[in-house]
Amino acid sequence: MIQDNYCIIMAGGVGSRFWPFSTNKQPKQFLDFLGTGRSLLRMTFDRLEGIIPTENIFVVTNKYYKEQILQQLPELSENQVLLEPLRRNTAPCIAYATYKIYKMNPSAKLLVLPSDHLITNEKEYTKVINAGLDFISKEDVLLTLGMKPTRPETGYGYIQMEMGSSNLRKVKTFTEKPNLEMAKIFVSMGDFVWNSGMFLWRADVIIKEFEKYLPELADKFESGNDVYNTVEEQLFIDKIYPLCQNVSIDYGIMEKSSNVYVMQADFGWSDLGTWNSFYDISDKDGNYNVVNGNSLLYDANNNIVILPKGELAVVDGLDGYLIARNNNVLLICKRDEEAKIRQFVQDAEEKFKDEYI
Repeated sequence: MIQDNYCIIMAGGVGSRFWPFSTNKQPKQFLDFLGTGRSLLRMTFDRLEGIIPTENIFVVTNKYYKEQILQQLPELSENQVLLEPLRRNTAPCIAYATYKIYKMNPSAKLLVLPSDHLITNEKEYTKVINAGLDFISKEDVLLTLGMKPTRPETGYGYIQMEMGSSNLRKVKTFTEKPNLEMAKIFVSMGDFVWNSGMFLWRADVIIKEFEKYLPELADKFESGNDVYNTVEEQLFIDKIYPLCQNVSIDYGIMEKSSNVYVMQADFGWSDLGTWNSFYDISDKDGNYNVVNGNSLLYDANNNIVILPKGELAVVDGLDGYLIARNNNVLLICKRDEEAKIRQFVQDAEEKFKDEYI
């Protein structure tokens, strides 16, 4: 039944690799990155229409983003916005929402999504999600969605599937982000898919996995069964969250469990995790520049130029650069060295506190 379908949207991250556009005050999930008039969060929410009843959609976020969530998703009640007092990675985030939903409906089937991914083929996405929900309703398994790789990508984790011809197979191994040579090998082998970070399972099944692999975490959230969906819930969460270990759902459960399946899918997915992933999906001019804003380009190729409305960039003789200005920060760096952006953010924070981040 569709009334048993629930979604947990994880929306507490900062997206520091997209600095200076993504900041602590306005992370990338709240931004209209693609010029569609909708933020990435809003697009994620809209994609659930016809799959998940609105009253069954829950957003887990940092306490500082509560008002932004409610402003962008006015359909939600305050009880559907779960507030983390501090960041503790994805396992506590998912555990919190799972135990809360399980208290409401022990038969709940859960779709767990990041808030800031791009999906271009929404019809195929709906088909895949419905197939996944049908599968987990019948099987006591953890299901993750794997994207068919189109290139040797070093920015994604990989999942190795057991051999077979079906799009739905048991997971053999999880692999962290590889170097380029390993990524080329993975793509050539044919049994590796990109790890999308999207999951489906029943609430009762994932709770058993928490109890098995992260028992201390399970004990903490199980102790709140009497306060979930009451006025005492936030006080309880504020108390136990700082005591939770900082661990991802991948490391804490998915890589350890022998009960994980992957459904291979292809619905135009990008995690928009880096400026280069933004470059890949964006329209380009005749010299392969991605430009958002007014610009004059001379002997300029393969660049990203992003400016606020009403400003002009004049670029001469640059090849493969990122030029991005937002508020009071101008960033200029080589596109193939964008991994340094996190260090730039850290250095800016150390020197100027939170003025520029």
